[in-house]
Amino acid sequence: MVDQPGDGEYPEHWEADVVLRDGGTAHLRPIHPSDAEAIQTFHTGQSQNSIYMRFFAFKARLSAKELKRFTEVDYKDRVAFVITMRGEIIGVGRYDRLDDPTEAEVAFNIADAHQGRGIGSILLEHLAAAAHENGIQRFSAEVLPENRKMLMVFSDAGYDVKRHFDDGVVSLEFNIDPTEKSRAVMESREHRAEARSVRDLLTPSSVAVIGASRKWGTVGYQLLEHIVEGGFSGPVYAINPEALELAGMLSYGRLTEVPEPVQLAVIAVPYEEVLSVVEDCAAAGVKGLVIASAGFADDGERGLQRQRNLVRQARASGMRVIGPASLGIINTHPEVRLNASMAPTLPRRGGLGLFSQSAAIGVSLYAASSRRRLGISTFLSAGNRADVSGNDIMQYWEDDADTSAVGLYLESIGNPRKFSRIARRLARTKPVIVAKSDTMGLRLPPGHAVRTTQAPGGALDSMLRQSGVIRVETIEQLVDVAQVVAGQPLPAGPGLAILSNSQALGKVVADSAADHGLTVEQLVTGVDLDAGRSVALPALRAALLEALRPAHVHGAVAALLPARGLTVDSIAESLADVSAEAGKPVVAAFTGILDDSVYVEGMVGAGDKAVPCFSNPGAAVAALAAVVRYSEWVSRDHGHFVEPPGCDPARARAELEVQLRDVKGEQLKQLDPAAAASLLGHYGISVLPSAAFDTPDEAVEAAEVLGWPVAVKTTDPALRHRLDLGGVRLDIQDAESLRRDVLQMRRALALYGDPALEVQSMAPVGQACTFRAIEDPLLGPVISFGLAGDAVNLLDDWSHRVPPLSAADVHDFIRAPRAARKLFGYQGLPAVDVSALEDLAGRLAWMKDNHPEIALVEFNPVLCGTSGATILAADVRIGNAAQRTDSARRAMRG
Repeated sequence: MVDQPGDGEYPEHWEADVVLRDGGTAHLRPIHPSDAEAIQTFHTGQSQNSIYMRFFAFKARLSAKELKRFTEVDYKDRVAFVITMRGEIIGVGRYDRLDDPTEAEVAFNIADAHQGRGIGSILLEHLAAAAHENGIQRFSAEVLPENRKMLMVFSDAGYDVKRHFDDGVVSLEFNIDPTEKSRAVMESREHRAEARSVRDLLTPSSVAVIGASRKWGTVGYQLLEHIVEGGFSGPVYAINPEALELAGMLSYGRLTEVPEPVQLAVIAVPYEEVLSVVEDCAAAGVKGLVIASAGFADDGERGLQRQRNLVRQARASGMRVIGPASLGIINTHPEVRLNASMAPTLPRRGGLGLFSQSAAIGVSLYAASSRRRLGISTFLSAGNRADVSGNDIMQYWEDDADTSAVGLYLESIGNPRKFSRIARRLARTKPVIVAKSDTMGLRLPPGHAVRTTQAPGGALDSMLRQSGVIRVETIEQLVDVAQVVAGQPLPAGPGLAILSNSQALGKVVADSAADHGLTVEQLVTGVDLDAGRSVALPALRAALLEALRPAHVHGAVAALLPARGLTVDSIAESLADVSAEAGKPVVAAFTGILDDSVYVEGMVGAGDKAVPCFSNPGAAVAALAAVVRYSEWVSRDHGHFVEPPGCDPARARAELEVQLRDVKGEQLKQLDPAAAASLLGHYGISVLPSAAFDTPDEAVEAAEVLGWPVAVKTTDPALRHRLDLGGVRLDIQDAESLRRDVLQMRRALALYGDPALEVQSMAPVGQACTFRAIEDPLLGPVISFGLAGDAVNLLDDWSHRVPPLSAADVHDFIRAPRAARKLFGYQGLPAVDVSALEDLAGRLAWMKDNHPEIALVEFNPVLCGTSGATILAADVRIGNAAQRTDSARRAMRG
């Protein structure tokens, strides 16, 4: 931590690497007094017009006093950010708090050579986030009317900007609290920039292989060979200081000797040489790096530091990094034909995009997709995922017309909330299939330097599912689903036709379909495939078309035993014709074929007449069921992220600031009932009042204030809800009964020490539920819901969600626990007011999303009756918030 003049310490957590509008990278950080000379250099390099636009007058140089004021800030009332590239300042943004402590004036200055790259928008976003952190609510600015570029920065930010013209200057003012529109604007800019940066990596105009070798079997040899033999459309350069000729082409000793610009560098040199190679790449103006070399974060703490230095150096020079320890990248587009990977040949072209992390998983994923004859659009192995991540390539895939479905195998996840919002957006137009390690988030694989989670088991999976991804367990399941969605229409519902040439097999498949939540609408088992090709294939086609004709049938499984005279290919092509004619998906399962030379696992058929085939009918049904669930998610109304009425985040924020003044380090502070009730009240959440007491007479006095009837309970968290252990007495009608119950409870609870007691008004009868919310190091805010009692913990019957939650998310959240059917009428009991639980869930989620300082909230129990829900006890704990992985600042975090 660097001490600064003024009141504040240098805020390291404000530093960020950012992606610019054109896909390049830069580093953003708070200004430092040592920047004085660089600021002067930046200023004198500006045109007279740019200086006039910033200062409303021409200044050839900044005075010593001005430099001191600009570079010495307190990071609270006066904040300034610089954006640097290759060590040079290319943009400056600052705010100064005004007399009104909730308002600050903001100003920017962007280098002439870098205008139009989105730097002003990035600076505004980061200044707004810093100001928000320091209690500032509004920004104002004065801009000359002819400074159209700066006026556009403000008008395009998504804020509600008020402007007026006075004395030749345009005055602007706007509230900086994030709005749905401003978030959408930021995400749209982030999306375009990150998609562009990945596009530059996957569609380079030229490639250099650094570490290319003539020694057969080495990584450098294979990478060069695969690029050349794959037919890459642009020039390829071999870099090796010890060879004059490689792969039939002239070799260069260093990248800087190459006469033409190189856009992508593929690096396969020993790890100790990588940093110097990256320096050469920066000097040569390379835009992207694919680093196959290992020996970085996979080599302990020393290697991790090497990796951090590598990424810092590359980003500061405007380059994105794939790797280290990457298997490579592939793009099958005929105008690119890039196989910069360890795959021996360029795969067949198709609509599936694939992403993996470690090389080993990448090999397995590539091999599995190749075995299934799946056509690939692009493939990227992130290796240690030091920079380019699954989030980045999903941004690219969203706009890529060649990609119709995507599959990702994740071993770690650095920014789950960003993943969630990108995947949710992508999944609305393209299936997103995700396999992950069972321990992902709990333990880190070698080479992966991200946070781990402390959230409840199942929270990460819940986040993935609420994002609309098709969650699978293994690589084989991933390609099972991928071959169903590759080139086939999505099923419109769960209605299924099953066709088989065996009654027994058809019945088994029908049972399996029912177990997977599908509805068997047609079961056709009388098809004779032994009647010869000229008769059997038309009969098969007619039977399947007839089974698919009803509107309530949305897809079909053809489960077939071997037939005399018919090849698997001929049957598959007939099934593909039917699928195309009916506009409904068809999958096939060929069971009982003993000849290993007969291909039955993957896309079977010629060209467009291919159908997804399986050797196991159960796998076929499971894959189709997963696609049905996805299709239902796509077609539903997801609702909006709407703030519940009656919420006041600003007042809650001010109250938290006061409460946290005496909280040091990582300690947590439990709010007393009054403070908790006040904080919750800012989100329209009320807790049934209670009063602690020491004597029976004090209990009676409290009951008179609260109103009869009352309940008495211990405040001990393990006993307060345990009627069976004497921790609570209910429905006490008068003072005499209350005094008697207090004495009896004291005797009963003596076994557990002397726990404190409190008296509380009786709540309406209802189903007991519990809510929890935590701030997790990896996932950020996580909320959980279950029906109260031992079963929720013993059976782990919780639902979990990661805010923000749409109306559809809240609906699913309350209904997800297995015991949730008790809410809708159970064993003769009336249904409860589920809408009250949904309202409470929405308010809790909104509060946790806004306030990372709230470390824990527990409502236990919440009694939900036929009208309304009542919180009987609330435990609220607060602490100093760590920086979330997906904050309001646009930054590259993986």
